[in-house]
Amino acid sequence: MTRPFYVTTPIYYVNDVPHIGHAYTTIAADMLARFHKLAGRETYFLTGTDEHGSKVADAARAAGKTPQEFCDGIVLKYVDAWKALDIENDYFIRTTSERHAHGVRKILDAMLKARTDDGREVVYSDYYEGLYCTGCEKFVTEKDLVNGLCPDHKCAPQKIREKNYFFRLTAYAARIRAMIESGEMVVLPEERRREVLGLINQDLPDFSLSRERVEWGIALPFDSSQVAYVWVDALSNYITAIGYGDDPDSFVKWWSNGEIVHLMAKDILKFHCLYWPAMLLAAGLRPPDTLFLHGFFTVDGDKMSKSLGNQIDPNDMVRRFGPDGTRYLLLTQYPFGVDGDIQAGRFAQQYNSDLANDLGNLVSRVGKLIQTTFDGRVPHPASGIDGLDELVANAEALPGTTYEYIRQFQLTHAIAESMKLVRQANKFFNDTTPWILAKNGQTERLGGILYACLEVMRIVSVTLYPILPRKMRELRSLLGLTDATLNLDSARKFFELQPGAPVNISKVIFPRIEAAEKKPAVDEKPLAKSESREGVVDIAEFGRLELLVAQVLQAERVDGANRLLKLQIDLGREKRQIVAGIAEFYTPEEITGRKIIVVANLKPTTIRGIESNGMLLAAKTGKQLSIVTVDSDLPPGAKVS
Repeated sequence: MTRPFYVTTPIYYVNDVPHIGHAYTTIAADMLARFHKLAGRETYFLTGTDEHGSKVADAARAAGKTPQEFCDGIVLKYVDAWKALDIENDYFIRTTSERHAHGVRKILDAMLKARTDDGREVVYSDYYEGLYCTGCEKFVTEKDLVNGLCPDHKCAPQKIREKNYFFRLTAYAARIRAMIESGEMVVLPEERRREVLGLINQDLPDFSLSRERVEWGIALPFDSSQVAYVWVDALSNYITAIGYGDDPDSFVKWWSNGEIVHLMAKDILKFHCLYWPAMLLAAGLRPPDTLFLHGFFTVDGDKMSKSLGNQIDPNDMVRRFGPDGTRYLLLTQYPFGVDGDIQAGRFAQQYNSDLANDLGNLVSRVGKLIQTTFDGRVPHPASGIDGLDELVANAEALPGTTYEYIRQFQLTHAIAESMKLVRQANKFFNDTTPWILAKNGQTERLGGILYACLEVMRIVSVTLYPILPRKMRELRSLLGLTDATLNLDSARKFFELQPGAPVNISKVIFPRIEAAEKKPAVDEKPLAKSESREGVVDIAEFGRLELLVAQVLQAERVDGANRLLKLQIDLGREKRQIVAGIAEFYTPEEITGRKIIVVANLKPTTIRGIESNGMLLAAKTGKQLSIVTVDSDLPPGAKVS
């Protein structure tokens, strides 16, 4: 029997309003939850807000509010942002709720009663004297600082001396290491796993369980003069939200018997991969199955920060691209899990290319021909059509392929696989020229082509639903489909649509977006004439270029042109033909199989009667020419920036 699936985001600290960093993790968790539901699994998705600590109290004081009033206002912004993005969480936890506080007191009592293997108390009282960073809400050491300052908040930590309760982390380090090495607790990606094991191999100090001089927090049940350390409070949300302390049946279902996945960014690795498992073990509970720590991202090449003014409000993206467009754009910029760059300057271009052109045009072109030729009804399938067998095979394999990517947390690959089938269907449509068949009255063959395209649309309406939920429901409605078949099993077979069933594709599901003009920053002044340089382009102009890695599949000389080679290339998402003036420097045999860099969004042109759709990059000096390539084995379609 398949275990229930329980997925969480970190709870977001209320010292800041939602930005796309928060949205990125939340959309990823939402996509995971929706995909597992499509596979027939019971699923629970948790997100929420972290509302305690001295930093929140200070911010509230500065705003002239009580801490609770301050939290209430910020929390509404998160709730509204997730609603705008069609986030379908099962529960939104707030650490200021009494339900959560009750669960925190329970786990604190359980840890107080715990003993190490050699009989020592796991929780003990002592004095802490050292450094504390309010911005990080954590104790730090001199080696954590850069020139005496916190590297994240650029301020000097406070020197404090206070009575604390400590947790004996050293007693659990060996057991946590064994769990990670055996795979009992999986830490992903592999780089993060190695980082955690590296930390365990160092001298891990015990950590503080409480604070003495913090007023805004949950008081310890065994010492009311102390409040729970903010991270102890926050981490406990993963169990208090599902019934630890008030609903034992729910807790057993989702925690004791479920598959537990914690999703977060890599900056909170130590707390989640060391502190949290140790706390759970001390309380007699099992640690999570998987902790996935995704990388950081920059925005158009710059670190996201308030000072640079490049923190993007997800609500602004939704207003421009819609909830589905925003979800798609944020999770397709680079492979999920690694560090990458969010190329906000190219959002409109990518939206138009992937959603309006590839997916939207397929729906519109097929719908128009069905309306005009088959009176808005599903035509009959046909056989013997070039490319049909390959299309059917790839379509039937898609649900299994995408779900396997999801199980491996390769979310971007899962999306790309569906879009690859969409592009294959577009190619099938173009190659079989159904508009000519319609003109010539060849309705049987025409119907078979349109039926196959409808089936592709039906199947991707399932596999793209987790990232494009609103638009895929809209598409399914146009195809006359209901939620009864919104599952992976229904998408595994081709030829499921019933001939004669009504189809009403009368609207554009992804209208094109006009590229916004770049507005200069408030303090941005034009260069004086003496300062300007002829031929200089700004970053926005450069960002319009789509540079991709491509693999040369085939090369041949162009008849009557000594300098030209005709290349068939693989861009990952599609295959293209380009003509390049490199025949004097490379033979067809030398260039075939090579990885090259291509300008992929160049306007197509005709050279010697041959269409060229793109341009390769090469460096030339005198009589020497060398193509630009990559120094590692990147896949076709990898973006160059």
